[in-house]
Amino acid sequence: MAYAVQTEKLTKTFGDIVAVDGLDLRVDRGEIYGFLGPNGAGKTTTIRMLCGILEPTAGRGRVLGYDVVGQAEEIKKRIGYMSQKFSLYEDLTVAENVDFYASIYGLTGSLKDERAEEIYRTAGLAGRTGQLAGTLSGGQKQRLALGCALVHRPELLFLDEPTAGVDPASRRDFWGLLYELAAAGTTILVTTHYMDEAEHCNRLGFIYGGKLIAEGRPDALKAAAAAEVYKITPASVGDAYAALLRGLPGATVSILGNNVHVSGPGVDEAALARVLADAGVAYAVLERAAPNLEDLFVMFIGKEGRS
Repeated sequence: MAYAVQTEKLTKTFGDIVAVDGLDLRVDRGEIYGFLGPNGAGKTTTIRMLCGILEPTAGRGRVLGYDVVGQAEEIKKRIGYMSQKFSLYEDLTVAENVDFYASIYGLTGSLKDERAEEIYRTAGLAGRTGQLAGTLSGGQKQRLALGCALVHRPELLFLDEPTAGVDPASRRDFWGLLYELAAAGTTILVTTHYMDEAEHCNRLGFIYGGKLIAEGRPDALKAAAAAEVYKITPASVGDAYAALLRGLPGATVSILGNNVHVSGPGVDEAALARVLADAGVAYAVLERAAPNLEDLFVMFIGKEGRS
């Protein structure tokens, strides 16, 4: 079966800046693929090339079997795209926005009306069709934007940090819609900074400096890392973080809520206790912990940065 997305050495440069560097990417049809990386890693540039918006500097890419350079218009007909920033018309109503995007995709007459009603139901906006988009809540705007991206029933959906700045309840509802779409056969490539969302992707790809540095199922990535991670609950997270960075220069140190996670060569309970004691940092908990995706994210980026 052909991949939904397949790239070979896909590269994009802007002058002397290499935004995407020889990317080899494979996304299976019908899966939710999480594309993770820090700001500036090349995620959005990659998506824009796959959507046929940006032309690659080198390499090749195919989306739904179509070439990203020579057949970009065919790709655009078959995909949906939703950006981080709300990009619909705030001075139009919900119905007017849906009607506009349906027309862009060539839907007319009864088919357009049928799809619009389907979107209102799916997005939970059936009672708000006459409301101006600019007056909707953050979660409602998010569902409207997703609905407009889905009005033509695309085979592949690109979501670029779609839940940034949205409350947890709205994020949960939004992902419920994504699961339903994937179960119905829609392929989804999503970028996110929320590791709880990444846990629910079928596969993950970590990108850094324009390169794919790790890829796999969330559980397989955690198992393969085989990392010893220590969790510390200190009296002062900031003081503990600073002390551990100074005292264990080769370690990976990250703040997760009220805890500090540490891993890396030479890191063990005795070393951590010594560093904290020398810095006068009190703590309530110091124990081994199973690595989570946030730990892996920091580890992968840290290793690549050091190399």
